[in-house]
Amino acid sequence: MNAQVADPMTSPQRAESAQAMAYASVGNVAVGFDILGHSVAGAGDRALVRRIDEPTVRIAAVHGRVTDLPLEAGRNTAGAALLSLRRALGLRHGFEVELHKGIALGSGMGGSAASCVAALVAANALLERPLPRESLYGFALDGEVIASGSRHGDNLGPMLLGGLVLATRDRLLRLPVPEAWHCALVHPHVVLETRQSRAALAGGFALHDVVAQHANLALVLVGCHRGDATLVREGLKDVLVEPRRAPLVPGFARVKQAALDHQALGASISGAGPSVFGWYERREDAERAAAAMAAAFADEGLDSDVLVSPINGPAANLIAEDAA
Repeated sequence: MNAQVADPMTSPQRAESAQAMAYASVGNVAVGFDILGHSVAGAGDRALVRRIDEPTVRIAAVHGRVTDLPLEAGRNTAGAALLSLRRALGLRHGFEVELHKGIALGSGMGGSAASCVAALVAANALLERPLPRESLYGFALDGEVIASGSRHGDNLGPMLLGGLVLATRDRLLRLPVPEAWHCALVHPHVVLETRQSRAALAGGFALHDVVAQHANLALVLVGCHRGDATLVREGLKDVLVEPRRAPLVPGFARVKQAALDHQALGASISGAGPSVFGWYERREDAERAAAAMAAAFADEGLDSDVLVSPINGPAANLIAEDAA
């Protein structure tokens, strides 16, 4: 598995600012609604955090693909996460945050989660006693709820730890996946807000579908642990959420079929959508699939962004403050 980038202990001369990057993610992974996700290399959000004397959190600016986010800390995912951190640790000092958004909101790639994870990782490096990554999870959940209205960690977990992560209410577990396995993730240039996508799930589900979904999740988890592609291919099918959300994604059936036509282990909607992902045993298959998926979106009149990444994607990490 990819090594996690550890947060350094504070040197005798404490740093006054730090910058971190949190990478995109595939939430749900078809069968693990709100609890399973993996990180994706190639896109991410950056947060520059400065330690300030005032006992508060300020959002100084938002740059990049999204610039109209709230600057009031309590209404911003990064700000809310840092407010939670301050309260829990009883910090006397505060933080000022500058965000650079590399992930579009409403993309199904964890855009809201990435901002709060990047801010937490940067702020953590400024503490006298930095916390373990897992200890940042609860604060990240407090940030995520601002955007989605619920406390779910399927995006936060893989951003914090990297790779494929099972994120329960109180625990993060990184799961083994063969290094050769890759994901093709295609984001059409259309916005699908998380709250709208979650509204499509209103109403009950048939018990036999719930049982089938549980079985599929089990097959995927065991298949990943064993490196058994046959088990993953059998289980990577969403029988609960995808049928209700598919009409919200333009051309979804054609895009999914394009993914499956290139030896996919499975394909579905990434997070709340509209991005679509597929899993592959080889990078070459993922690259060909991504091109075909983008072409299918183009047939719907939509441009799209294409990412091909190991399923064992990167964890959030500290970066030089002059990084572009």
